[in-house]
Amino acid sequence: MPLALLALAVGAFGIGTTEFVMMGLLPDVADDLGISIPSAGHLVSAYALGVVVGAPLLAAVTARMSRRTVLIGLMVLFVAGNALSAFAPGNGSLLAARFLSGLPHGAFFGVGAVVATGLVAPERKARSVSLMFLGLTVANVVGVPAATLMGQHLGWRATFLAVSAIGLAAILALALLIPHDHDRAPAQGLRGELAALRSLPVWLALGTTVAGFGALFAAYSYIAPMLTDGAGYADTSVTALLALFGVGATIGNLLGGRLADHAMRATLFGGLASLALVLALFPLLMSTPWSAALAVLLLGTAAFVTGSPLQLIVMEKASAAPSLASSANQAAFNLANAGGAWIGGLALAAGFGATSPALAGAALAVLGLGVAGVALAVDRRATPRGTGRERLVAGHLPREVEAVRS
Repeated sequence: MPLALLALAVGAFGIGTTEFVMMGLLPDVADDLGISIPSAGHLVSAYALGVVVGAPLLAAVTARMSRRTVLIGLMVLFVAGNALSAFAPGNGSLLAARFLSGLPHGAFFGVGAVVATGLVAPERKARSVSLMFLGLTVANVVGVPAATLMGQHLGWRATFLAVSAIGLAAILALALLIPHDHDRAPAQGLRGELAALRSLPVWLALGTTVAGFGALFAAYSYIAPMLTDGAGYADTSVTALLALFGVGATIGNLLGGRLADHAMRATLFGGLASLALVLALFPLLMSTPWSAALAVLLLGTAAFVTGSPLQLIVMEKASAAPSLASSANQAAFNLANAGGAWIGGLALAAGFGATSPALAGAALAVLGLGVAGVALAVDRRATPRGTGRERLVAGHLPREVEAVRS
């Protein structure tokens, strides 16, 4: 694997750290700024809103720029947003800075995935995407706990200065390691990128992302009360268990990338089915401390097995102009975050019990399987009979067919 993937992973590590660290710093920020915890919680929403807005917008605006330049520019914006967060004098300015920090998130992963797949042989595309996402999953294991600890001892502003330094390291790595082959501007431009979004298979792939990762966030958003009320863990143990989720996500991410290079559709369907099963078993698994820890690990593994194939399927359905569709998939991840948390909250508010958000998540995972099944049926109907060999040579058949043929 080329070293350029390390540069993308460093950027992903910084983005993953700044996205999730605010959850651990909410009490410190609220005390320092003199606001309530719920008001400080809007800082999480502001970042997510920035991702949803920035992913398609920045991908569209930069459609005529070279992807190497775009990646460096996005990390410059990331550094600026985090530096402004560190020096924000009040809640309003911090909200604006968090929104600015979120703007480059989706476009970085979207454009980065296109660059990553262009750096490797066709049979390693999913693995290259998983290695870029590795920075995001490792951030949950190492970056977020370390940054939270720093914020608690040195002040929350020091955390955002540290994240800015990670962003500067990513800029340097991108400038040095991304090949100059990616200095050329894409030929299709904005019109071609927008045309790719008119494809039904692209929207079905995006719908699968929303449902599949909505399943994860329906449960993960309420994992703390499940662990304390259901499994009997102390509040102080939750942070270590969340790091265990990050370990599972890292395993699932690497496993999904490797499997998807051999059978992309099978990996997606298997991951969604596994996620539905794990979530359906949550009421049983949350009954003892050891099984609850296993549930957290399995949740991260099953959910992130689907990450690379989902990203790659969107890119392949928009193969003529993948940057905007790839970035839109990152917006879909964040819509899944918000929508899944809302649906899980409805189950909890209805009085169905502490583990009811997981059962709602299982239903969403089954919905994701249904949408993926519809997408597969549309693909098969759109494939002309008798032209399999020509379409295989042209690279239009799924990668698993290529693997069988070879």
